[in-house]
Amino acid sequence: MLPRNPPGLDGSKGTLVVAARCSKLTHFLLYMGEQKNLLLKSAMFYGLLLGGFWVIKYIFFILGTMYPVANYAYSVLTPLTLIFAYIFTKVYKILIGGKMSFAHAWQFGILLYFFAALIVCLVHYIFYAYIASPEYMEEMATQATNMVKSMNLSEEMQNSIIEQMPDLTPIKMTVQGIMNNVFYGIIFSIPVAALVFRKDLSGLIQQHQNQQQQ
Repeated sequence: MLPRNPPGLDGSKGTLVVAARCSKLTHFLLYMGEQKNLLLKSAMFYGLLLGGFWVIKYIFFILGTMYPVANYAYSVLTPLTLIFAYIFTKVYKILIGGKMSFAHAWQFGILLYFFAALIVCLVHYIFYAYIASPEYMEEMATQATNMVKSMNLSEEMQNSIIEQMPDLTPIKMTVQGIMNNVFYGIIFSIPVAALVFRKDLSGLIQQHQNQQQQ
């Protein structure tokens, strides 16, 4: 026969214990929801800023197809992406209290690149659809074919891959650009996350907030 009240939960005392545990669980779930919401909002906002930088950078790439000197500006601006990604991740860490795990920082970096890729893809499509010459698209197809031929594969396999390669349309090139940028985000966010998550800034932030309240 089962006991009327399980041990530790008898009467009103047991009800209070259950209520306290449910309250803690509710606060935890609300906190996790708020953190996830802040993660997405912050990644979208800073992804918009990074995407705007990529748009400016890509304009130099477009100009480089007509004026080769513009390629130097594009090459100089490209490494700045890592610097901006580090700054935005560091600012986000401060926003959430100064403490974050490596996985959290890495996740933010991937989302940052994803939203930035969505911004710059509009410029990519305009370039491929209305600015790039047919010769440029043919050159891109030739480069893709040559890359396959340079692989250490049998001739039969190389021919099979080349035959299965889709035609390079503007929309396909744009989607490929999004996928490439997300892939870069997965890779390049690893060292950024490793640098950002290491130091716990929560104590300094709390001390600063206390000083402001005094």
